[in-house]
This record gives sequence, C-alpha cells and structure tokens, in this order.
Amino acid sequence: MIFQPSIIALLLASGLGVGMLLTATPFALQVIRYWDIGSGSELQLTLERRIYLFSTLVTFVLALQLVSLLLFVFNADRMAVMFVGAMCAVGTLNANSYGFPALSAQTAMFFLASMWLTINHVDTRGRDYPLVKIKYGLLIAMLPMLAAVLMLQWRYFSGLRTDIITSCCGSLFSSEAHGLSGDLSALPPGLALIAFYGSLTLVVGAAVFYSRYRRGGYVVAAGSAAAMFAAVAGILSFLSLYLYEHPHHHCPFCILKPEYDYQGYWLYVPLFTATAAGLGIGAIQPFRGMASLSDIVPEVSVRLAAVAVGGYLLFAAIATLMVGRSNLILLE
Repeated sequence: MIFQPSIIALLLASGLGVGMLLTATPFALQVIRYWDIGSGSELQLTLERRIYLFSTLVTFVLALQLVSLLLFVFNADRMAVMFVGAMCAVGTLNANSYGFPALSAQTAMFFLASMWLTINHVDTRGRDYPLVKIKYGLLIAMLPMLAAVLMLQWRYFSGLRTDIITSCCGSLFSSEAHGLSGDLSALPPGLALIAFYGSLTLVVGAAVFYSRYRRGGYVVAAGSAAAMFAAVAGILSFLSLYLYEHPHHHCPFCILKPEYDYQGYWLYVPLFTATAAGLGIGAIQPFRGMASLSDIVPEVSVRLAAVAVGGYLLFAAIATLMVGRSNLILLE
C-alpha cells in the first residue's frame, strides 16, 4: 500500500520539508543572533550570500505543501475502491485512526505555509530585508508542525490494510452522527444559507474596503477564517444536498468524485485560495509600520485582497449555480 506513487510523493514532500527545515535551523539561529544589515563584516556578507539559497529552497518546499493538500485529498478519494465499505475519501480516511488527523495537519500546514510565503515575499521587496530574523524564527516554529504532518502521514499510510471493513460517509456526515460533523450536518438549511452568504458578503466587503482605504487588514483576515468555517458548514448542511439531489446526503467528499464531474474541486480551490490570501493580509499587517515596508505592505495587501475577493465571488457563483441547476426543492 505504501508503495503507491501518490503516497510516496506525499511522504517525500513532507520528508523533504522536515529535512530542509532541520538543515536550515542552525543557519536560522545564526541569522537570528548575528544578522545586521548595516554591518560590513565577513560574517554578515556570508549570511547574505547564504540566505538567498536557503530562502529559495525553503520557498520550494513550502510551496510543495500547498500542492500536497490537493494531492492528499485526491489520493484518499482514488484509493476508496481498495477498501470494503468505502464510498469516497471518507472511507479511506476512516481506514485507521490517523486518516483525519493527517488531513487536519496537512490543512493547517497549507495555511501556515501560505502565510510564511507571503511574509517572505514582502521581506524580499524591502530594501533592507527587515523581516529576515522574523521569518527564520517562524521557520523554526513551523518545524514541529511539519514533523507532525510527516509522522501522521507515515502512521496513516503504513497502517492501511485492504482487508479491513471501513465506514462510509453516511455514518460520519449525517444529522444523527455525533461530533462536529453531525452538528454541522444537522444545521437548519435556512440558517446555514444565511450564514453562508452573509459571511461571504462581509469578507468581500471588508476586502473591498481595505483595497480602497488601506484599513481593516485584520478584519479581512478574521473574516476569511470565519467565511471558511461558514462555507464548510454550508456545504455540509445544504449545498451538498442540492448537489446530490438527496435530502440526507451531506458528504463534502463525494463531490470530488468523477460521477459528480469533480465539482468539489471547483468549490474548494477558490475557497482555499481566497482564505489563504485573506489570512496572508493579516500575517503582514504587523509590519506595515516599518519604514522600508510602509508602501510595500499595503501594495501586497491590496493584491491579496483582490485575490480574496475574486476567489470568494467565484466560490459563491459556483455554489449558486449548483443550487440553481439542482432538481431538489429544499426550501420553500
């Protein structure tokens, strides 16, 4: 099982990331302690030369983490046919106790990596690289998270057995199920619909306001996190029902399958992209008062706000189109 090409690729991506951050940690500590852009010492010149190499390598491995989330979900869905009782990615992830923790850790790593990449981009635009110590300190802080991703993936993939019977999505995503998934699935469709479109409207409005007045960056970030939660709740409680044209099928993973024309990817890609952009705005707001970044942070934030607005509007448009095309009558 572990020799599946996609599994090997995921483990290699996580392993490469952990190896790279471990290798970079001594250098990061040296940068945090000795970096002084105003110094002309031999040590400073050496740090400046090496920092380009390390920053490029770290950017590459963290960009891999963005792609890894998509590959992880795609692989889980593709492997469902190997397990008795599995109908979609839920059955694969339920094949042992490490599946959903691995997915959660990979999702968290996606957003952490996207925020670090945003901070790194802003730093490279500054004339004096004012965020070097901060971003390398963040790399050290991210190492345990990436190590957890690798550990959970290894425990999950190495523990998969095709001779077990796993559970289908109906046991996890239903109004009768226990836990958060059951609570979200049981939300009244009308209330979920209001929260769904209301949160998207608010975050788009906050991003447009920021683009015009250069104020409210933290509000955009907080609104993005809230919109992400409301969007997932909306998919579970009402949007999935319209997609499947079934009043009791709440699974957010079945829509990734070919029999539903991979419609889930059209929803999740703009949603995750928009949320990452919104969180990126919040990540760089603490540095807007730095002299060399006073113009750069607002400029980059405005671009991120445009990505967030475009992503959320595309997500809302696709969701609305899916509801409009459905033959299910859920709300009178």
